[in-house]
Amino acid sequence: MKIRIGTRASHLARTQSSAVADWLADQGHETELVMITTSGDASNAPYFGSIGSQGVFVREIEQALINKTIDVAVHSYKDLPTSSTSELHVVAVPTRADPADTLLIRSEQADPDEGFLPIQKNATVGTASARRQIWVKHMRPDLNVTSLRGNVPTRIQKLRENHYDAILLASAGIERLQSSQLTDAPELNLADFTCVRLDPNVFVPAPAQGAIALQCRSDDAEIGRTLAPLDEPIARGAVEAERRLLSHVEGGCELAFGSFCENKQNQSVMVAMIEKNGQILKKMAQGAEPSDLADELADLLVRV
Repeated sequence: MKIRIGTRASHLARTQSSAVADWLADQGHETELVMITTSGDASNAPYFGSIGSQGVFVREIEQALINKTIDVAVHSYKDLPTSSTSELHVVAVPTRADPADTLLIRSEQADPDEGFLPIQKNATVGTASARRQIWVKHMRPDLNVTSLRGNVPTRIQKLRENHYDAILLASAGIERLQSSQLTDAPELNLADFTCVRLDPNVFVPAPAQGAIALQCRSDDAEIGRTLAPLDEPIARGAVEAERRLLSHVEGGCELAFGSFCENKQNQSVMVAMIEKNGQILKKMAQGAEPSDLADELADLLVRV
């Protein structure tokens, strides 16, 4: 059976999709990567929140699934809206990569005396994420936060060219590109930067950051059975709880909101952070069921 895999065209998206294609090939399936440009990719808006409603990086790929021009979509799970058409479902969530954010600093701008965000005072930090912008300003009001869009290599090159003193990226994206098997994959040489992994319990990441979602048509039982072995239940439970909480706060790209759930000694621990009316609220919960923690945190963060 030939399986057509829908993906965005960036190196990172193709790296994620190629890993799925390689696994399918090992199971004896022929595969084809189908590159799809989304409205988010086509937009030149400086900030993600300016592009449009949630789902701008997946909408065209989902439509290709519905139209049966592809058989499975590989998404960065954080890009998916919290609600989707019943025609589609996420059949597998593979093992999650590092959910944290990484701060890349031009080494001459690093200052360990500044603590959690070790950058010199009044430095310029690049990011297009509302969440990252507001977390930085909350923790370091002296820093200048400005727009930075583009794929990961483009952002790193802008840092190297001194357009910024530091930039914020998802740790998972860096790791995946550094281990990419694509023949045209860019070389990410970070030796001239100071790289700081930001504790996700402090600098709370986007819901489902680091996770991949494999999506197919709900009525395609054969594809569902084929991809099901890639599902990792602990990862799926954590990211679905993070997204459940996101659905309670009803936010898209413009919302400053983060949630992170992890399993510790057979218990789930979940932390969430949100900006409301100019104030930052941060809450934590722990218990046996991640979905219950999402509902508990919704009561603490939203219904107050």
